[in-house]
Amino acid sequence: MDPSRVEEASDKMSDDGEIASVMGFSGFGKKARTFDLDAIFEQTRRTAVERSQRVLEEREKETDMEEEGESSKSVKPPVKAAATASSKQESDSSSDSGSDSDSDSEVIGPPVPRQHEDDDELVGPPLPPGYTGSTAHSDDDDDDDDQEADDDDNPVKKIPDTHEITLQHGTRTVSALALDPSGARLVTGGYDYDVRFWDFAGMDQALQAFRSLQPCECHQIKSLQYSVTGDVILVISGNAQAKVLDRDGFNVIECVKGDQYIVDMANTKGHTAMLNCGCWHPKMKEEFMTCSNDGTVRTWDVNSEKKHKAVFKPRTFQGKKVTPTCCTYSRDGKLIAAGCQDGSIQIWDRNLSVHTKFHCRQAHTPGSDPSCLAFSYDGVTLASRGGDDTLKTWDIRNFRKPVNVATGLPNNFTMTDCCFSPDDKLILTGTSVKKDQGSGKLVFFDRTSFLKVYEIEVTNASAVRCLWHPKLNQIMVGTANGLAKVYYDPFKSHRGAKLCVVKSQRKEKHTEILTQDYIITPHALPMFREARQRSTRKQLEKDRLDPKKSHKPEPPVSGPGRGGRVAAHGGTLSSFIVKNIALDKTDDSDPRAAILRHAKEASENPYWVAPAYTQTQPEPLFAEESEEDEEAENEPEWKKRKI
Repeated sequence: MDPSRVEEASDKMSDDGEIASVMGFSGFGKKARTFDLDAIFEQTRRTAVERSQRVLEEREKETDMEEEGESSKSVKPPVKAAATASSKQESDSSSDSGSDSDSDSEVIGPPVPRQHEDDDELVGPPLPPGYTGSTAHSDDDDDDDDQEADDDDNPVKKIPDTHEITLQHGTRTVSALALDPSGARLVTGGYDYDVRFWDFAGMDQALQAFRSLQPCECHQIKSLQYSVTGDVILVISGNAQAKVLDRDGFNVIECVKGDQYIVDMANTKGHTAMLNCGCWHPKMKEEFMTCSNDGTVRTWDVNSEKKHKAVFKPRTFQGKKVTPTCCTYSRDGKLIAAGCQDGSIQIWDRNLSVHTKFHCRQAHTPGSDPSCLAFSYDGVTLASRGGDDTLKTWDIRNFRKPVNVATGLPNNFTMTDCCFSPDDKLILTGTSVKKDQGSGKLVFFDRTSFLKVYEIEVTNASAVRCLWHPKLNQIMVGTANGLAKVYYDPFKSHRGAKLCVVKSQRKEKHTEILTQDYIITPHALPMFREARQRSTRKQLEKDRLDPKKSHKPEPPVSGPGRGGRVAAHGGTLSSFIVKNIALDKTDDSDPRAAILRHAKEASENPYWVAPAYTQTQPEPLFAEESEEDEEAENEPEWKKRKI
């Protein structure tokens, strides 16, 4: 190699080094520091052992000071030797690690795990009891963690059914249930036309509703639901007009009724037949949806009650009108699903009301009314409860055939519910039974395997409505014998029924017993001194006999009257006539003579009738009696001619 080039390179490197030192980045070219993890762990272990040794030595010294007559040579030589050896090894390892890591500071860290201690043999005293590396303690923690993991993996453990309360709605079927989003109030509706309001925070152990009303008069309540904000309630009944009530039950709006003589239902402003179902939009608090027997699904705005927003018309395979029996929104509110009487499930895009986005013709048996549709919380799975005693799940991404099918679930009501658990792992629904032929049940299915994992016997009647509130973690069930049951767990549930079961029942206030306060006046004169009360019962009996204190009504006045009161005569017509007849002093014993008494005056001075007919009235001509008439009168009865 040319020596001139070597000199130039060395000069250049020296010039670069000077420039780097002047610019201040001469340290950028240092080699990266490396760490020996095994040495660090070993040093940490030795430090922990040394500390524990020191603690034990201090304890032994204290015991030696307390004991009299014993020598201070109680520390065992092997222990000292082990401690000395450990300190020596620690110094060596620290020097080695310090040389490797280019660091002069001592590394201090937490105790090393147990598995590293088992690698090397250690001669020394046992570790203190609080040391986290103990095998027994770690095994217990592992067992607890495994048990918690099993509970998390098993969704049946999360079902809150250890306790229950029963709310008596009435004697007929509870066909509607609704909880507000916060879980503070429950609303129930039934076949008895009543809507009852239950406040968990205000109820005691008597479990009485604080309000009951009939918002739709003599129409059965089909569905109830709180809005997404919980300030209004949608009421769907057997008539054609849906109602919206506020939290206290006062009417907010009533939807308009359409013209039943118009053929195209899209040209009417509202429904023309009985409603079947309804629900609120999950994102927009002003919008709700209804479906009716007129073959339409309509969306409404709370601020515009005179006309619907949009109309969706389900059709059969031949294009004919079909009646929707249930409807619901998807979780994001972009899809509208309806179950129809022909067993089909039809889903529209909310903004496109003409053609369906998903359509399954043979979802359930034709002619069976699907009673409920429910979307899962992830928005992928749709559960349908059919009138053909089945429960099916569908994947929205592949809507041609069901994912899972469960059979043998009797359904006798057009509003039997199905819903998902809050963790989206279970699906529950109710079963129906005939009267006095068994018990209605809540049946739980695993969402993935669709196996029956749990069931609850509710009562000796059908379980119609079911609701699993995600915030309260409590299950509400409406039955066919007028009960609304709430299932909860004291540890897994929150608020709700737990608030009212701990309150003692209020005592009734007896307002009919009135007592008079007794005023003691020891220095009053005898004439002003009040007699001492011996018994409250006796005083009440005396007050009852006193007409002024008992407010006894005065008897009616008979005769001419007294005390400024005038005797009142009867108020009926007969008593008035009797009174006037009694006051009439004329003698009308012979009525004919009384009439003929005015005959002469009427003929001489006519006033009423005769002056009106003076010009046109003919003269009366009377027949004269003849001998033939006299003979005819003398004939026997059988010879007289019948007229």
